[in-house]
Amino acid sequence: MAGDILTLQAPPADYRIPWGPGELQFGDLRLPPGPGPHPAVIVIHGGYWRAAYDLLYAGHMSAALTRRGVATWNIEYRRLGNPGGGYPGTLDDVARASIHLSKIATVHPLNMGRVVAIGHSAGAHLALWLATSRQGVPLRGAVSLAGVLDLKRAYELKLSNNVVNELLGGSPQQYPDRYKAASPIERLPSGVPTRLIHGEADNIVPMEFSEHYEQVAREKGDDCKLIKVPGDHFDVVDPRSKVWKTVSDAILAL
Repeated sequence: MAGDILTLQAPPADYRIPWGPGELQFGDLRLPPGPGPHPAVIVIHGGYWRAAYDLLYAGHMSAALTRRGVATWNIEYRRLGNPGGGYPGTLDDVARASIHLSKIATVHPLNMGRVVAIGHSAGAHLALWLATSRQGVPLRGAVSLAGVLDLKRAYELKLSNNVVNELLGGSPQQYPDRYKAASPIERLPSGVPTRLIHGEADNIVPMEFSEHYEQVAREKGDDCKLIKVPGDHFDVVDPRSKVWKTVSDAILAL
């Protein structure tokens, strides 16, 4: 990955809360001012599911969304290179971190009827998997920011040195059930309003992933809309970018 948003120090979270016993099973909670209860956004960072990338860069968009009046739960999870990362541990972690938000709501003023999941890149895969699998908390909406939404296609294109082969342990021919279980496009319809936001100059995750997902989701009856924006893979998560208002407006509208 490239882009200075990855190396800039994000504003600190209000609370760092463990959602499980492992050292990578925690999340950063940010709360807007006021008594609440606040709508909440589950934020899932990307990095092609690899341990080299963590939740810190997603702190920028989390803080920006909190400034607009929503609580954010920026989650960490086990990734490739971490013990237990990959399939199914990474997916299990995301579901468990999502469910933990209900426990947080017993302490902090969150409106659990107004929760949206968003993710960037591989994190968008996880956010839409969360929506299509229905294994987390009930969602009002889901947002993919430059998402890898079709794992079979990602395998075919050998994205990021064929990372999907590593994530799922082999090819679609070897493990068809894993691809069906883990790939959001295979699990449609989700029944969850979904927005796909993708930079037209993205050279890390091709636009075709969002275009095809929108087509299939709409054919299956989902409320799904692709929003193409100027910029690259990181403009969609950078609050300093020209497209950030479009991104944040789409999230808040859900």
